[in-house]
Amino acid sequence: MTATVTSAFTPRTGGSRQLAGTAALLRLALRRDRVLLPLWVGVIALMVVSMPGALETAYATPADRAELARQLLTNSSLRATYGPVFSDSLGGLVAWRIGVFAAVFAAIMSLLIVVRHTRDEEESGRQELLSSGMVGRRAPLTAALLAALVANGALALLITGGLAGQGASGALALGLGTAGVGMVFATMAAIVAQLTESARLAKGLTGGLLGAAFVLRAAGDSAEADGSSVLTWVSPVGWLEQLRAFAGERWWVLLLFVGAIAVQGAVAYELAGRRDVGMSFLPTRPGSATGRLGTPEALAWRLQRGSLLGWSLGFLAAGVAFGGITTGAADLVGDNARTREVIERMGGQAGLTDAFLAAMVGMLGMIAALYIVQSVLRLHVEETSQRAEPVLANAVGRVRWAGGHLAVAFGGSALIVVVGALGVAAGYGQDLGPVLGAGLVQLPAVWAIGGAAVLLYGALPKAAPAAWGVAGAVLIIGWIGPALELPDAVLNLSPFSHLPKLPGEAMSWPPVLILTAIGAGLVAAGLVGLRRRDMVS
Repeated sequence: MTATVTSAFTPRTGGSRQLAGTAALLRLALRRDRVLLPLWVGVIALMVVSMPGALETAYATPADRAELARQLLTNSSLRATYGPVFSDSLGGLVAWRIGVFAAVFAAIMSLLIVVRHTRDEEESGRQELLSSGMVGRRAPLTAALLAALVANGALALLITGGLAGQGASGALALGLGTAGVGMVFATMAAIVAQLTESARLAKGLTGGLLGAAFVLRAAGDSAEADGSSVLTWVSPVGWLEQLRAFAGERWWVLLLFVGAIAVQGAVAYELAGRRDVGMSFLPTRPGSATGRLGTPEALAWRLQRGSLLGWSLGFLAAGVAFGGITTGAADLVGDNARTREVIERMGGQAGLTDAFLAAMVGMLGMIAALYIVQSVLRLHVEETSQRAEPVLANAVGRVRWAGGHLAVAFGGSALIVVVGALGVAAGYGQDLGPVLGAGLVQLPAVWAIGGAAVLLYGALPKAAPAAWGVAGAVLIIGWIGPALELPDAVLNLSPFSHLPKLPGEAMSWPPVLILTAIGAGLVAAGLVGLRRRDMVS
């Protein structure tokens, strides 16, 4: 009997036993992400493959593209935002215009996948239940990394296939480089997930490292027009530029991705084998013995304040960059009538500079819609992880519990827009008043999208993640719709298209008031649905 018990609890040390159950966990991860993963991959790929058409329309002749490349060499603000341009071919301009952003989005997708299927599973207690069966110690981490690899592999295939017409070699380089950045941050997230005890902290720290990589790349590209700065080489995001897709590809740069992925993966596996499920290497700071969270509103603030701080810092940096770009907008566009038309379609007809400024502030508003969706869906996370039950078991109603999170979501979206406007004003060197007004006018559209997220969560909780699709569709319509000359019927699907284009145009109150009323109505309907339905058990 003793021998049997001892055998049953013998630690799994063999390599195959360490990975037992990986296939089943991978299938589970892909099933759980069957909506979000294709959405992420599809949106990023669409951003990339739609760019040749937009650029070809704006810069139809080789002479136009050569002139654009020449102007970019002297504009440090644009280099800091998009990176240097290495070729005036259509493919080279695509890599310049969208490569950095595609890589950043791939990194965000990858870190979310890994943290979701590692630390998030442990925090909810599901991983402990799975580990009680025939699941190896390193199987969850392996499944999470494989899920990230599947997503990035699909993204690389779509980018390569979609841009093959511009040159197969360059398309392959851009696809592999984008996927490489994604996997570098997937393995980085795997390390951070071993160090922290909270999924929120793991996402925040990895996101902070991604932000630092972007800033290093931006600083390096701003300093050196040819991308040779040491700061650019230090950043994994800068490695994508160094591949030089469509500009005499340097394939050896892929070895940097391979080396970083291998080293970081090995570190993550070593850490995973040295800790217990649910534990971390960085101890959690103990709270006050008497407690400081006496209300559900205080709890909501405590849970979301770190995310709000990160978004605020990101909006400040983005605002400064957008303001810097606006300074040279007129010189960049020059006599290109098509580019002027696209900018004016995005930002209004009242002068090129004002139109460009309105377009940049409008872009901040559309990105703020992503924040409000994330913040609203925090309610869904709290409910499905069963952390809402202890709160609601007390004398706290559902509406009050949800109201705390919604106050952070809607108030936080206003805060980050204001911070972004401050950054734009600082980068552009203009008085804050007009820019702040342009930012505040975006809020009714942001709140309308937030209201849609509340309605989905309250009335159809299983469909709550679809709110990401709503925000993503609005971002795509606003970003590439004008360049692709989409019909007004499509552009008007975005609430942002109905807002006055400030600064420059006259203020129009009816659309602002109508969108505000729509947002309030959607929130009210969502709260009614939340009160009437059963909570997830």
